[in-house]
Amino acid sequence: MLIVALRFLFIFITSLNTAEADDDHQCKPTRCKHNGPVVSFPFRLIDGQPEHCGYPGFELSCTPNKNRHTVLELPRSVRLFVKHINYTSQQIHVYDPNNCLPRQLPDLNISASPFQFAMKMTNSLDSFSYFNCSSAERVFYGSIFPCLSTHGYQVQAYSDTYTTLIGLLPPSSCKKMYDTSPIPRDVIQSSKPDFYLQWLKPMCACSARQGISLFISNYKHMHTGSKSTKLVITGVSLVSFLVVLIMGIAIYRFHNSNKTEKENQIKIEKFLQDYWALKPTRYSYADIKRITNQFKDKVGQGAHGTVFKGRLSNDILVAVKILNNFKCNGDEFINEVRSMGTIHHVNVARLVGFCADGVRRALVYEFLPNGSLDKYRFSVQGQTQSRNSLGWEKLQGIALGIAKGIDYLHQGCDQRIIHLGIKPHNVLLDHNFNPKISDFGMAKLCSKEHSAISMSSARGTIGYIAPEVLSRNFGNASYKSDVYSFGMLLLEIVGGRKNTDGRAENTSQVYFPEWVYNHLNKEDDLGMEIDVEEGQSKMIKKLIIVGLWCIQWYPVDRPSMNKVVRMLEGGDGDLVMPPNPFASKEISTQGTSTVPRRPLQSALDIISEAF
Repeated sequence: MLIVALRFLFIFITSLNTAEADDDHQCKPTRCKHNGPVVSFPFRLIDGQPEHCGYPGFELSCTPNKNRHTVLELPRSVRLFVKHINYTSQQIHVYDPNNCLPRQLPDLNISASPFQFAMKMTNSLDSFSYFNCSSAERVFYGSIFPCLSTHGYQVQAYSDTYTTLIGLLPPSSCKKMYDTSPIPRDVIQSSKPDFYLQWLKPMCACSARQGISLFISNYKHMHTGSKSTKLVITGVSLVSFLVVLIMGIAIYRFHNSNKTEKENQIKIEKFLQDYWALKPTRYSYADIKRITNQFKDKVGQGAHGTVFKGRLSNDILVAVKILNNFKCNGDEFINEVRSMGTIHHVNVARLVGFCADGVRRALVYEFLPNGSLDKYRFSVQGQTQSRNSLGWEKLQGIALGIAKGIDYLHQGCDQRIIHLGIKPHNVLLDHNFNPKISDFGMAKLCSKEHSAISMSSARGTIGYIAPEVLSRNFGNASYKSDVYSFGMLLLEIVGGRKNTDGRAENTSQVYFPEWVYNHLNKEDDLGMEIDVEEGQSKMIKKLIIVGLWCIQWYPVDRPSMNKVVRMLEGGDGDLVMPPNPFASKEISTQGTSTVPRRPLQSALDIISEAF
């Protein structure tokens, strides 16, 4: 049995090594010509090496002429010659063979390839527009390309940073030719036709190379040695056999697990590509049409634009909001991109990208399949989907998530972001019903050292606007205005209806916040038509008390969102009833006063919002 086992192991490892030797021969480093760049893993030559010798997207080829240049072909048929490959820094040096790189730029789609521009170049990415101008036109801030120009005309390129955001435009006599995706300014502004690309894929090309020559030598010696040494030889051979057997088992397991490891590598690479795609990116309008499949799947319509479902890849869905073309659109677009472009919080919707292509503007968000909280907040007769279908534990989690998102906007960013549009319609729910705040079109930015902002006009939705936004008699608009809006939203979640409901059977229930305050203050049964399990009544009472604290008329009486989070996370018995924000209606006998009778208390300094 020992001899059979040894022979079987010998045959197995020999065949394994033979197969690996063939594989190594096929995938060995090569060149297109003797002084050309070395082509090695993760690259491979299409004509001379099988697919497993490199990663997908890393295929190179050789020109058929006698010069034998090494060619890298990027998506949309952009052909570049390879000057050098640095496998240590994972960079490839490429150039345009015709010394006219701008001619290929309209077809360049670097995001669809496994490459990106080298790190030293990504700090100056910009989109460019190409114009055909008369050669008599002077160029003030554009770049001229003789290789594209004709007699009497010259082709000029202008950065979208100037043409779109600053407002500097080329001469009116110039005719626009095409736009490019974001590329480094050095590629456009430099006369050199070469640049660097880098790749992020891990450099892992592993193979097992194990021999058994020592074992074979001992095996032969065991049958040819003298009798006096056979016992020693047998012992050494048995030890060698055990060592080789362990090595063989290890090699066998390695090759059995190799398929799983390759699948894991593919999974990681797919994740890295998808993660890179989630960085805020500037898209052209042509990209937007491609992402939305020509605006095929409409999922929403609002006052400021239409929302379409789109797809960046097979696994990444996005919501694309095409903004309406009206005069306020510019400010709202800048607010949205500036506010959301640097925000990374689990309770704030992620801005994946944006489009500013002339007068056409769009915003690209992560896609949240459960839509807005607006369709879950009210119990509508005849509809099974209502706020009660979520359950009170989930509703409390949604309320806490919204509070944490607003607190992050107020305290977690470099500048304080005041949303001014907190309402159910602007709270989106992901696949697990986790809330994410969206729509920053009305947001204001201010320094953390100040609390208040100046506003030329009221902004927001009636029913959620804080009193000080409508009238300065209550103080100045500040981050406390978001606290008021959150309080109204929280009371709507609990009540399962709009706070002002003209359909209420009892006229005293028309304004729900005042009605629920009076019942809690008198320790009456709330009498709301809600399904409450045992032990949940305290949770509901806590939500109502927090909401009533948030809707105090004067900003100084409202808690900060940080304190609101602590109140929602604390015990049910830690809260006390707030002052009555509706006292004026109780003490006014003539019906002429609708404002709480107390002196104006505001220690908030007015400052202009920061842009």
